[in-house]
Amino acid sequence: MTRPAYWSRARRALVEADPILGEIIARHPRTALISRGDAFATLARSIVGQQISVKAADAVWARLARCCPEMTPQRLLRKRAATLRACGLSERKVEYLRDLAQHFESGELDLRALTRMDDEAVIARLTDVRGIGRWTAEMFLIFNLLRPDVLPLDDLGLLKAISRHYLGEAPTRDLLGRAGREKVLALASPWAPWRSVATWYLWRSLDPVPVEY
Repeated sequence: MTRPAYWSRARRALVEADPILGEIIARHPRTALISRGDAFATLARSIVGQQISVKAADAVWARLARCCPEMTPQRLLRKRAATLRACGLSERKVEYLRDLAQHFESGELDLRALTRMDDEAVIARLTDVRGIGRWTAEMFLIFNLLRPDVLPLDDLGLLKAISRHYLGEAPTRDLLGRAGREKVLALASPWAPWRSVATWYLWRSLDPVPVEY
């Protein structure tokens, strides 16, 4: 597992740029974003986690990992759809996971090619795959490619943390839509070029246990 080389530099810059974020960072001195380095597993786990709580996603993923201990495209494609559904996956998520596995198996998705693309090009390439939207692609950028400046505007955890720490517990829904996006972008502008790091620490302010994909 890999920790970003830029992490300490980003922490220092964010502490100087934003006192509120600096207090959050100070409460988590020994944790950092870590990449498992497995592109397929990162995307598969992101699909599993779509539209369910972190706790529920962890439970489903744990059952899936027991069912398929070697989490590779080839191994997953050998599992029957009914077996995958028994892990707690919806029928649609089973379809998405199998389609993702086929993209890797065929070579249509290639990690080496993705690492050479800029962030928006990676998002465009990944969202061609069924079941992968912008949020899932952004999780891949953050957790697998370790890109430093991703701001996932559709992530409810990030919006909740911003609402809590910067807007006096204003309803999270106020940050959805065009006006909300513009507000978040403006608020997050001091965090650039380390918005992935800022997002990670804001997640920690809600849940001290680091999420890994």
